[in-house]
Amino acid sequence: MTQVKPILSRVERRSIDVVPDAERHGSPRSQFTLWFGANMQITAIVDGALAVVFGADALWAIVGLLIGNIAGGCVMALHSAQGPRLGLPQMISSRAQFGVYGAVVPLVLVIMLYLGFAATGTVLAGQAINEVLHVGVPAIGIIVFGVLTAVVATLGYRFIHIMGRISTVVGIVGFTYLAIRLVMQYDVGSLLGAMPFDAATFLLAVSLGAGWQLTYGPYVADYSRYLPRLTSERATFHATLWGSVLGSQWSMTLGALIAAVPVAAGSGFLDGQVAFLGELGGGGAFAIAIYLVIVVGKLTVNCLNAYGGFMCVLTTVTSVTRAARVSRAGRAVFIAGFILVSVLIALLASANFLDNFRHFILALLMVFIPWSAINLIDYYLISRERVDVPALYDPDGRYGRWNIVALVSYAIGVVVQVPFMAQSLYTGPITEALGGADVSWLVGLVVTAGVYYPWARRRTNAPAEMIYPAETVAAGVR
Repeated sequence: MTQVKPILSRVERRSIDVVPDAERHGSPRSQFTLWFGANMQITAIVDGALAVVFGADALWAIVGLLIGNIAGGCVMALHSAQGPRLGLPQMISSRAQFGVYGAVVPLVLVIMLYLGFAATGTVLAGQAINEVLHVGVPAIGIIVFGVLTAVVATLGYRFIHIMGRISTVVGIVGFTYLAIRLVMQYDVGSLLGAMPFDAATFLLAVSLGAGWQLTYGPYVADYSRYLPRLTSERATFHATLWGSVLGSQWSMTLGALIAAVPVAAGSGFLDGQVAFLGELGGGGAFAIAIYLVIVVGKLTVNCLNAYGGFMCVLTTVTSVTRAARVSRAGRAVFIAGFILVSVLIALLASANFLDNFRHFILALLMVFIPWSAINLIDYYLISRERVDVPALYDPDGRYGRWNIVALVSYAIGVVVQVPFMAQSLYTGPITEALGGADVSWLVGLVVTAGVYYPWARRRTNAPAEMIYPAETVAAGVR
């Protein structure tokens, strides 16, 4: 029993309940290292490479990715700034806009999409583990990586931030080394500006960068909610924004350059992203080191996916049970279940990873953009950072079961993007007129905001000031 207690004490005990002041800790700097480290990873390299693989010049791809990363990063960081004030996971606060039951609609879609992210990341990390272990059975690496993710995600918030700091250092060293190797082997300068500017592929690069950042929105506040309640929103915003943008842009720039080199453009990178990076690293012990860099980076972001996914599942379930928290054992079960499903998806994943991943990223925008617009407009412009926290857990409370204003605005925001889509199964007529450029995310943002703001403003039910649970007030919140 004395050996079990120390292990259990390391497992985070908070879940969807508000974090009281007595348990708050850390500074905005932790947000920088977490999001920088989470983006120094191979999937971000693949995302940057996609812009070049699908036709953009490397220079214009890098510029487009930067614009998209900054634009999407600003939206994502605004969500992060809510964490210290509310002390809540991101998606539980959606009940203030959608209603306790209504919030389940975007939640179910978010869960499905984070399962997809976790699965695609597990595929790549599993390949790296197999390379390190010198085994040819894909399932081995996938399962090992799933177990590693389960351990860190179950331990929770503090350990995920520790992984962020580790992956920041490991990523900087590993990706700098790869960049040096790339410059030594290829005339990188000749890869820039080799093709003329093309609006369609440039907009694709912008969408890839924006989509990458925006998909963090539904769980970014999960990792800032333990910061002291009076932490500067501006500091939290900027630490999150620049950590995420700089980490992403570094990785995506490397990906764009790699995809532009003759060998990668021919077959190497397309046939196996993990193996190609190992060869670029120099093979042998150097390749093993690069594979470990890949595993560390993917472990960090996959823990975010698993931890955030668990919060989304729990938020969905508790809309019916009305529970405000879950036991440590319950946390472990929810996380294990989420990871098990993602591992099964990874084992069944298509070999055509690059093409599927491109469409997956762009499809994510249809779901995330309207939700982000509604959440941010309500929190900052309508409720003005005033939330009745106890009512978030009560279907009969202030926010009710369903909020028709938010749900209709959300549906309009999704549907209006369809003519602007560029997917493998469907390309919208306006997209065809634009030469294949997918700008659906921008249309969804503007239209959702335009519909929701004036409508919700007339029907707001925000409290006069923040209302916290009685036990939180007793713990020191005033």
